[in-house]
Amino acid sequence: MNTRLTPSLSLKASVLLTIAPIMWAGNAVVGRMIHPLISPMTLNLLRWVLAFLILLPLARWVLRRGSPLWGQWKQFAILGTLSMASYNGLLYLALTTSTPMNVTLVGASTPVWMLLIGRVFFGTPVSHRQLVGAFLSIGGVLLVLCRGQWLLLLQLQWVMGDVYMLLASFGWAYYSWMLAHPTPESAPIRADWAAFLLGQMVFGLVGALACSTVEWTLTDATLVLGWPLVAALLFIAVGPAVIAYRSWGAGVALAGPAAAGFFINLTPLFAAVLSSAFLGEPPELFHIASFVMIVFGIVLSSKR
Repeated sequence: MNTRLTPSLSLKASVLLTIAPIMWAGNAVVGRMIHPLISPMTLNLLRWVLAFLILLPLARWVLRRGSPLWGQWKQFAILGTLSMASYNGLLYLALTTSTPMNVTLVGASTPVWMLLIGRVFFGTPVSHRQLVGAFLSIGGVLLVLCRGQWLLLLQLQWVMGDVYMLLASFGWAYYSWMLAHPTPESAPIRADWAAFLLGQMVFGLVGALACSTVEWTLTDATLVLGWPLVAALLFIAVGPAVIAYRSWGAGVALAGPAAAGFFINLTPLFAAVLSSAFLGEPPELFHIASFVMIVFGIVLSSKR
């Protein structure tokens, strides 16, 4: 399969595949802005509750007793837990101590973890070119973690938010491999993007509720109700949770997963621009260098 961006990539596919990274970058920036108003696990729970209510009129059929969802409940439970419960919860938790640029740049290492998981759990061989690209991408992530000062790695003084994001990226990589290995029984649900997402939400909400319950039981959880929080929740539920998933799925259908994979690395760039505009956190030189290393490493590792 040719993994390069080819001239056949249509304008429509390019627009759709650009909308998703913009939304995901906005998710990181907004999550950072409102972290004093709401605890991270509670934010994740409310986000998916609202998204569930938005999608319910579009895909109510998937929740009926005769739906193929219930025969595939184990698969959808794992998908929902990895993506909606753990990944998004860890992302918002990371944003309490790290910046949106750092979080999205560390998250850009996900394709590297996909190589490792594919080799260990799915028996997919890894080429020398892919190994070089993987090490280059990991070097870009380390550059973020040490804030451009390599000697800091010897002191192992990481910001906990960066560690949370590494864990989230690892879980998302495994989630992506599961998406690439669908069962024939789940085909009717996967054919309907709203039903496929709603099916994951049913089980993801259970995990998100459990995490939020633990948060309120063991920590000093925060919830400051007001219009700023309501507006942020509406954006997160409509944009990153619904529009981004829909745009990404439609874009992949038009351009194919190989070409679409390159677009996800636009997220750190958009996060840097949005952070500069709304948070007063302009990108530094090491952010730019890290972004170049990660993208080049992923491009190199993606070529057969």
